[in-house]
Amino acid sequence: MGKRSTTALIVTLVAGSLLTGAPAPRAQAGEPGNGGPPAAGSPRGALGIDLDTATIPELQRRMADGSLTSSALTTAYLRRIETINPRIGAVLRTDPTALRQAAASDARHRRGGTRGPLDGIPVLLKDNIGTRDLPTTAGSLALAGPPPAADAALVTRLRDAGAVILGKTNLSEWANFRAAKPTSGWSAVGGQTNNPYVLDRNPCGSSSGSAAALAASLAQVAIGTETDGSIVCPAGMNGVVGHKPSLGLVSRAGVVPISAEQDTAGPMARNVIDVALTLSVLSGDTTPKPSAVDRATYPDGLRGRRIGLWRLPSLGPRVDALMTRTAERLRGAGAEVVEVTPPYQERLAQLEFPALLSEFHRDIDRYLATRQGPRDLAALIEFNRTHPAEHTCFAGQELFEQALSAPPTTSPEHRARRAELADLSRRSIDETMAAHRLDAIASPTNPPAWTTDCARGDNDVIPSSTPAAVAGYPSLSVPAGSVGELPVGVLLMAGDHQDARLLALGAAVEHRLNAWRAPRYLPSVGAESREVPIG
Repeated sequence: MGKRSTTALIVTLVAGSLLTGAPAPRAQAGEPGNGGPPAAGSPRGALGIDLDTATIPELQRRMADGSLTSSALTTAYLRRIETINPRIGAVLRTDPTALRQAAASDARHRRGGTRGPLDGIPVLLKDNIGTRDLPTTAGSLALAGPPPAADAALVTRLRDAGAVILGKTNLSEWANFRAAKPTSGWSAVGGQTNNPYVLDRNPCGSSSGSAAALAASLAQVAIGTETDGSIVCPAGMNGVVGHKPSLGLVSRAGVVPISAEQDTAGPMARNVIDVALTLSVLSGDTTPKPSAVDRATYPDGLRGRRIGLWRLPSLGPRVDALMTRTAERLRGAGAEVVEVTPPYQERLAQLEFPALLSEFHRDIDRYLATRQGPRDLAALIEFNRTHPAEHTCFAGQELFEQALSAPPTTSPEHRARRAELADLSRRSIDETMAAHRLDAIASPTNPPAWTTDCARGDNDVIPSSTPAAVAGYPSLSVPAGSVGELPVGVLLMAGDHQDARLLALGAAVEHRLNAWRAPRYLPSVGAESREVPIG
């Protein structure tokens, strides 16, 4: 789908939210069935708005009628960051101009000259997204000097849309592409980000801080990045919504790279509506024109939809049981759910990592040449060897070293590998959807969060994100429920540039499952899990 159809979809989503109040009222911690006291740091303060559940359309209605200002909203989020962030380590720094940005938005609202749905809405950015006035470090001390000369293209779009840049979030250092056994959510610049649901559990990565900040209601929207799994896994593990757009829909200019063949930035929020509205800005399409869009909107958005359930029992019996319940809920709303197994997954797993090594060497050399500090990958490796602060969680930089000696991207070996990857990944989705006449493929996004342990590191890669990530197709994680205290998402994926239809279907799934609940910041719970994506 092109930009016009994406925008039309967003109009329909917002209209649906006004008519139905979707997302549906969400279970709050402390209600029957959730156990325990209310979440720490009440999100309902002097604003009279529950920040946990408020959507952008609701906030914009309040700003339009004068009962809310962007300055008050921004202040509320800054106070929550001050109160809650010390426990979870999600936000690296706030923007000292945030309240000035909010005041400018308030003036536009008073004049009736707003710039669109994100005008006055506080947004956090993952710290591998370039900002001219704030450090952009990718979590590494090597980039802790002066910020980039210019904003990333997506930041320019956010500023032009009137969004309030609230600050930068922590991430897995170098987007989880440094060590063979990294610890997700750790960086030398920001330390360890904790999962707000259970503080000794991992937030997944690499968009760890973006997802944890949203779970704790420290911003309305956050921007993450993904090469394979690094938007959707943190979204699933922190109980929020994350969308990995089709490759090329959002500009990657000014974002610290891993691979131009797979990298994309994407929106994250506590609900699908806010994700869709943010995507409209990131993709550069901010002039909505109402039109008919499919029938995948609530209240009947699931009726007649065909969804292929890819179970992935390797993620454990409790996750598999949750997927069974999810399928039953979707069938109860009129969807047809059939079990599928996309082909070629073993071959994709064999090919992807060697291809990324070659592409990382090419792309990081180009990026480092634009920054002060190490000017290429070899210099970056030497920097890490000579700076002990880079070793405080794990010392390894095996991926850097392997990338340095990987075949160049111009080699026949690499070109054949990437061509096979592109072909098999697209066929894995396209053939599955065609054979079963599907609207989307659904799978578990993540296992329950594993305990954070620098000595052990994370385990291997969650397979559900790989087909869409390698193909450049869209994927969307929506909360599906929990295993004990730990959130699990359902990952939806569809064909090339089907972002609009996927968001519509995701809104219907979200409305039906109604699975979100507020975190309780528990210090610990029992038993262990696993895992780690890259990007």
